[in-house]
Amino acid sequence: MDPAAISGLRALLDTERILTLAVVVDGVPVAALLPFAPTPDHMAVLVQASGLARHTRGLTEGATVGVAIHVPATPDRDALQIPRLTVQATVRVLPRGSAAFDAAAARLIARFPDAATTLALPDFQVCALELGRGRYVEGFARALNVGPDTFRALGP
Repeated sequence: MDPAAISGLRALLDTERILTLAVVVDGVPVAALLPFAPTPDHMAVLVQASGLARHTRGLTEGATVGVAIHVPATPDRDALQIPRLTVQATVRVLPRGSAAFDAAAARLIARFPDAATTLALPDFQVCALELGRGRYVEGFARALNVGPDTFRALGP
């Protein structure tokens, strides 16, 4: 992948704050919007989810989920020109009280200060969505395949 595409993908992960999550729960597709923070190595994104939410039932250890991240659509921007990432991800549930949970929670709180309140509630879990294969679309007619090697190239 060329340096401009790497830079654009890194910027997308570092600046956008909401992702669309697609899961299957009881055989039915469920979509949700979740705030996210990329891990320092860009190999995963961190999300928090309430056990009371239907989509959380699809965030089980080892599950494959769909993730979409895109820049905001504005009236002055052609919808086909919106940079976006659509990718499969593997769920890793971070056990509450573990060093991984604490580090992820700190990263989420740094990006979303109000997350301190929700992460203190016992029904909230934190998951790392390990980024797998998908597509990065820079704009119309500029689509690239991505995978773990792509995200590894983004680095810290």
